[in-house]
Amino acid sequence: MPLKFVLRPNEKVIINGAVIGAGDRPGSFFLYNTANFLRGREVLKEEQIDCIEKKLYFVIQLVYIFPEDSTLNLQRFASILDETREARPDAAKTLDEITRLVEGRNYYRALKLCRKLFRTADGAVVDDGAEQIGAEQIGGGADDDDTPTTDRMP
Repeated sequence: MPLKFVLRPNEKVIINGAVIGAGDRPGSFFLYNTANFLRGREVLKEEQIDCIEKKLYFVIQLVYIFPEDSTLNLQRFASILDETREARPDAAKTLDEITRLVEGRNYYRALKLCRKLFRTADGAVVDDGAEQIGAEQIGGGADDDDTPTTDRMP
């Protein structure tokens, strides 16, 4: 069964490393085979990293979007994971699950779970995973109601 994407006006998505964007009108398309994808609001830019949790998210994102560099980025992941464990002992269970997902090559779900560790400006942990990541720079909305229900990883 294909995975349907609906892009809002000016929204972007990365599919297997290629950036695809909608024009001035909304549009939909279907993925008929396995592909790595991230919607614009899920992409974290390097200059947006301001905490260890976002650093961890970013390296998982690199592994996911650029599989050709995965060996190096998985080494970085292990190092950053250790730093995150030291900084966030309260998140041990979540970090264990992220590790399990990364080891299972289920990067999209690992990213989604990692996003839940982000803190708000007042220091509170985001608990619903719906925090917008760079949407103002890339395009997209704040809601996460159209998260694909099927993980299309190989």
